[in-house]
Amino acid sequence: MAITTLPASPTGEINHNEVREKINETIAVTNETELTNRIVVRSASDLSGVIDSTKEYFLDGIIDMGSNEITVPVGGINIKGYDFNISGLTSSASNYVMFKSESLTVKSGDVLGADYLISVTGTNSKVYELYSTTGNEAFEFERINYNNCTSLGDLYDYRQGLESGTGRFGGSPTLTLHGLWAGGYRITTSIVRGLSGTMTDPLFKEGTLFQMNSRFLSDINCDLPALAPLLDFQPVNFPNPSTLQLQGCEITRDGIYKAGDSNLTPNVDKKDLCSSWKGNNGLQNTFVGGTTSVTSEELTVVSAGSTWYTIEGVFTGNGLEHFSASADGKLTHNGNSPREFQLTASITLESSPNNELAVRWQKWDDSASAFTPLTYTESIRPVNSLVGGRDVAFFTLIFGGILDQNDYIQLQVKNNTGNNNVTMESGSFFRLEER
Repeated sequence: MAITTLPASPTGEINHNEVREKINETIAVTNETELTNRIVVRSASDLSGVIDSTKEYFLDGIIDMGSNEITVPVGGINIKGYDFNISGLTSSASNYVMFKSESLTVKSGDVLGADYLISVTGTNSKVYELYSTTGNEAFEFERINYNNCTSLGDLYDYRQGLESGTGRFGGSPTLTLHGLWAGGYRITTSIVRGLSGTMTDPLFKEGTLFQMNSRFLSDINCDLPALAPLLDFQPVNFPNPSTLQLQGCEITRDGIYKAGDSNLTPNVDKKDLCSSWKGNNGLQNTFVGGTTSVTSEELTVVSAGSTWYTIEGVFTGNGLEHFSASADGKLTHNGNSPREFQLTASITLESSPNNELAVRWQKWDDSASAFTPLTYTESIRPVNSLVGGRDVAFFTLIFGGILDQNDYIQLQVKNNTGNNNVTMESGSFFRLEER
């Protein structure tokens, strides 16, 4: 390599500005000649031909693609830039797709990128229309800004998506996910601002036969216009519990927090089994658990003293999230996370005065197909003879326990004094909530 002579001023002093320029020129030439796996992109033609999947394409400035579309080959594409202020890809052409697959039969590989902007603003235009080659490809970006895009477009059957530090500014940047995603989609440390006031489609949308077998996770900071949802998915799109994870999101509509707005997530709710929504501001949160209470009294027949019987009554559940309640008093965990719960109860049992009553819960362990008495929950109280002929025992209880998917608990009672019958009074309840 040739030795660069440092420039001097007429006085013999070194001109530091010229030194920096000379060094930068030298680095640029060195990089272009020695980085053999990098292609420097300075015009649309550099991305319009056959893409070399073994190379990194580096955006040396903001490139106007015009009507030139980028065909992503089966080997994929990797694009990088200086940052999203200096490097970028733009087009204002109508009916345009910036990144596309060659065809439905000749599909695309990984799509990777970092540190540039994308602006696709033409009528009926979009950024992506990509079909995954094998279903194991990735769609991953860091520090990408989408500016005033008409649409982000459509992705089909990719294994996973990852966005970190991305932004959506202006336009109507809806991204539609189609087909089977065997992995997940994570968009984190991302911000959305200044979207078109006429936008009515969501940021993220269910496409044809969409199913995500892992999680969709976001902590997005998003300001939506008046009618645009955050996402439009359905529970059926997420076959595994707690895999639609909205956690730590900051959501506003025209700058105002509206957590109760059902149009933020029109076809999925924080209570649905697929949902795990935690720590959000401007969006509802999931509180796994539920309550069941006696709404109609029934006699529990005690045939023998000191013997456990399942308490009778008509029970009604409320506040159920990832739980279901049966009329005979079962609370069933339908999910798989969390597993640890706190049980609280307020119970009034009527029986004969001065009898000693005990209560406990039993757990149906679905994995073992067997009942397990929760002996540590056993509590004993006397039946008090109150004024007016009301003879009752009062139980106020707090316990902890573990419930896996399809496990349930049910209340039992025994009379330690004799075989006098027991009635659980209306309004008695017990509740499970995540610890």
